Amino acid sequence: MLAKTYGSAVYGVDAYQITVEVSVGQGLKFFMVGLPDSAVKESQQRVEAAIKHAGYNMPRTKTVVNLAPADIRKEGSAYDLPIALGILAASGQLESPELGRYMIMGELSLDGILRPVRGALPMAIEARKNQFKGMILPKENASEAAIVNNLDVIGVETLQEAIHFLEGKLKLEAHWHETRDIFFQELDNFEVDFADVQGQESIKRALEIAAAGSHNVIMVGPPGSGKTMLARRLPTILPPLTLQEALETTKIHSVAGKLPSNASLIAQRPFCAPHHTISDAALVGGGNIPQPGQISLAHNGILFLDELPEFKRSVLEVMRQPLEERAVTISRARGTVAFPANFMLIASMNPSPSGDFYDPGSTHPDSPAAVQRYLSKISGPLLDRIDIHVEVNPVSFDEMTAQQKQESSASIRERVMLARKMQQNRFDQIRNNGKLDEHVHSNAMMPSHLVKEVCQINQAGKVLLKTAMERLNLSARAYDRILKVSRTIADLSGAEKIEIEHLAEAIQYRSLDREGWFGN
Repeated sequence: MLAKTYGSAVYGVDAYQITVEVSVGQGLKFFMVGLPDSAVKESQQRVEAAIKHAGYNMPRTKTVVNLAPADIRKEGSAYDLPIALGILAASGQLESPELGRYMIMGELSLDGILRPVRGALPMAIEARKNQFKGMILPKENASEAAIVNNLDVIGVETLQEAIHFLEGKLKLEAHWHETRDIFFQELDNFEVDFADVQGQESIKRALEIAAAGSHNVIMVGPPGSGKTMLARRLPTILPPLTLQEALETTKIHSVAGKLPSNASLIAQRPFCAPHHTISDAALVGGGNIPQPGQISLAHNGILFLDELPEFKRSVLEVMRQPLEERAVTISRARGTVAFPANFMLIASMNPSPSGDFYDPGSTHPDSPAAVQRYLSKISGPLLDRIDIHVEVNPVSFDEMTAQQKQESSASIRERVMLARKMQQNRFDQIRNNGKLDEHVHSNAMMPSHLVKEVCQINQAGKVLLKTAMERLNLSARAYDRILKVSRTIADLSGAEKIEIEHLAEAIQYRSLDREGWFGN
C-alpha cells in the first residue's frame, strides 16, 4: 500500500512543503530516500520503537520512505512523526481521511513522546499558504504556530494521541490566540527605565537621537560610567514593533530555536549582547546547516557589543557588509541563504586597556603604545559606519545623590515616535514618486542617492561642514552620516529644514575622529 503525509522543511527563515511518501510491499528491507541526512536516516530506530510502544507493529516487509522533492536535502529529526504516521497508514494500521489535510511535524522519543521542533512559525505560515486544514505538532510548539490565523493548530504530546485524533477517537481543541491582544499586552512591559539613570544628560540626548533615526552608536568611557546601563535602556525609547515586524522577528527566533517554551509572539524589540569571545559564524550566522547569527536575532532591535576592542578583529570586520546592506548572505556548496539583519549597533569601550587613560590620578597609566594597540583593533571603515560617537564621563557624587526626578523613557519615546512619523511621511511621499523601496523607514536607512535631496543645507552649513571635513579628515561615508544625523536632529525639533545648529550638533557626535583617537 502507499500512503502520503505532509511535512515541512525550513531553509533560511522560510519553509517549504515536503511530501512523505511511504510504500509497504514485498521484501524485507527498510529504505529511506530523498536526500536525508544522518538525523533523518536515524529516524527508523526512533520510529520503530515509538510505534511498538504505542501498541502497533512495525512492518517486516519492504518499506520505502521517500521525502519529496528528492533533490532537496532533508535535515533534522522533525520528520519522525509524519514518517511514523505514514508507515502506519501504508501498513493498514491507521485509516483516516484527515491524514492528508494536516501538515505534520515532530521528533519522537523512543517511548512515543513528542519533542519540540525548530521553525514552527514559518512551517505554520507555509501550511496556511498551501491551504491545509491544520497542523499537528508537539504541544510545546502549539502556541508559536497558533499565531497564524485560519489554521487549526493541534498540539499533541505522544504518537498515540496523534493517531487517536486522526481516527476521530480523541477530540482535541485547536490552539487559538488573539494575536493582536497578545501583541499589544506585551508592547510596554519593560523592566528598566531611563528615569533610573542619574545625570548623563548629554548621553541620553545622543541615544534619543540614535533611537529617532535608527543610528549606530559607540560610547567611550571609563569602567563604571554607565555605558552598559544606558545601552540596556535604549529599547525602552525605541518605537514599538509593528505587528509585521513582530512576526518577522519571531520567525527568526523560531528558526534558531531561541523561542522560550510555549512562547507565541515576540512583542518587544530584541536586545542581543554577545560575549566578546564569539566567533564569526556565531555573530553573522553560518554552519554546515546555515543558522541565523546574533545580528539576525537582533533584527528590528539592538545588537550591543560591550568592550568592543576585546572582540576579535575578524569578527568585527564581518559586520561591515551587514551594517550597510541590513541583511547577511551565507553561501555554501548546497546553496545560498539570506537572513535579515536590520539592527542598531550599540558599542561601548574603555578609552584604554586599564580604562583610566587621560586620568591624571592614575597610579599605573597605560603607555601611548599600549593605548594605540588597543584602539587599533577597531578599523577605520568600521568606525565610519557608526554614526554617533560619544564620550561618557563618570557621574559625580552630587549627580548620583540628587533628588531631582529624571525624565522617563515614556516621555522620551513620545518625541522619538514624532520624529519617526515625520520620517515615515517623508519617505512615503518619495516612495510614491518611485524613488525608494518599501524597506526604508528611518534616516539611517536612507540610500546615498537621496541624501542630497532629503538633507539639504544652506551656505553657512556647507562652510561649517567643509571646515569639519578638512580638520577631521573625514571620509565620504562620514559626510553622509553627519547629514543623516543632522536630519534626525531637525526631525526631533520639528524643523522642515536642517539649520546650522542641527549640523553643528551632528558634527559634535564624530568625537572619535578628533585628534588623539585611533592614531589621528
